Amino acid sequence: MARALVLVDGDHYPRVIRDACRVLAGRGEEIAAAVFLGGGEKLGGRLRLEGIPVVEGATQVAALEEAIRRFHPDVVWDLSDAPVVDSRARGVLAAVALARGVAYAGAGVRMEPPRRPRVSGAPSIAVIGTGKRAGKTAMACWIARRIAGGGHRVVVVAMGRGGPAEPVVVRGDLARPTVEDLMAVAERGGHAASDCYEDALCAGVATVGAWRAGAGPAGAPVADNVAAAVEAAGALAPDLVVLDGSGTAIPPVAADATVLVVGAGTPPEEICSGSGPYRLLLADLVVATMAGQSARLVETPPALVSAIHEFARDVPLVRTVLRPRPLGSVTGRKVFFCTTAPESALDLLRIHLEEEHGARVVGMTHRLADRAGLVGDLAAAAGRYEVLLTELKAAAMDVAAAAARGAGAEVVFAENEPRAVEGDLEAGCDGVEALARKRFAPGE
Repeated sequence: MARALVLVDGDHYPRVIRDACRVLAGRGEEIAAAVFLGGGEKLGGRLRLEGIPVVEGATQVAALEEAIRRFHPDVVWDLSDAPVVDSRARGVLAAVALARGVAYAGAGVRMEPPRRPRVSGAPSIAVIGTGKRAGKTAMACWIARRIAGGGHRVVVVAMGRGGPAEPVVVRGDLARPTVEDLMAVAERGGHAASDCYEDALCAGVATVGAWRAGAGPAGAPVADNVAAAVEAAGALAPDLVVLDGSGTAIPPVAADATVLVVGAGTPPEEICSGSGPYRLLLADLVVATMAGQSARLVETPPALVSAIHEFARDVPLVRTVLRPRPLGSVTGRKVFFCTTAPESALDLLRIHLEEEHGARVVGMTHRLADRAGLVGDLAAAAGRYEVLLTELKAAAMDVAAAAARGAGAEVVFAENEPRAVEGDLEAGCDGVEALARKRFAPGE
């Protein structure tokens, strides 16, 4: 028998609610409590249900969280309806249930909390995002590099839509991947710009690559080999594992702490609805990146900040910008830069490369993820550059690096380096690391 909470409102007669609870009980549900969400059209006073405790709160979310804390249910059954609960509110309530490990059910729908078994034998930090190109891998690299810089053995497990069929170990701690190494991967038919190679290149730590397909509302892949990759990481005896998510997919293994990366261009309504609240409720640190923003949009929209604080009330929020950092010298050299940032960001990135790194930028393309467009941009720039500077993403190797080599140009990689413009990124990272270690070994 499943232990259940029921979500109810005052626009239903109490008798109807009691009858519905009896129907659920007849289906094998043990009704532990009712969560009152508001409304009073059918009530003469406070809602009372004989034999069923009623939980209220300052908000619908507060009431549900209190009921989950008190009654430890297996499932939340939604007996409410508009106007007390609209589609947005219903999505938020479902997110609260799932984030607390409780199934959400209603007429014609049932959502189970994703299974995330503990596989890692070391403390782990998951870095997840609200979508593709939010700066998630840049943050995973930065976190891994900072923790490794403190003398710790860090291994990154990176899953992706182009990940290897079997877990691949990349010993970036011994030697960072070279252009030749990655060209060889591409020639063998592998995805040489997979996140495991980017993490190894930019963080200088050991990484393990994995694949995943799909991402449900709660971030669960349909299929993946991440658990096997985490087991492979364990063979390297790490004292901390960084789990690098992919797009909206969340690593399908247990994490002791979670960092959520939110692109500053994310519409606030996306954060407040759908899967946005679920990810915020998982977060121990939120990093808002400026990835993809033009110079005139450096400020994080206040509405986005408000949306973040609505669900991650006590969680640190750090605003950052992402800036390209060449991993080789480009000073005084004619550079063609390849990026996945949108076209609106190119002027800002050009200025940064010229003023901070001394490059002579003779061309740029934002079409690194658009193979046909990238081929055209590279062809138009042929003969004008001596260094191809590229992020290790998308078609960086099989198209961009191959074209540069054919033109006799050198290939230099660039990482996207997060820089805090509000809040303390270092303190945020240190706090998440400490939290992961404490949760992994609560008795110590």
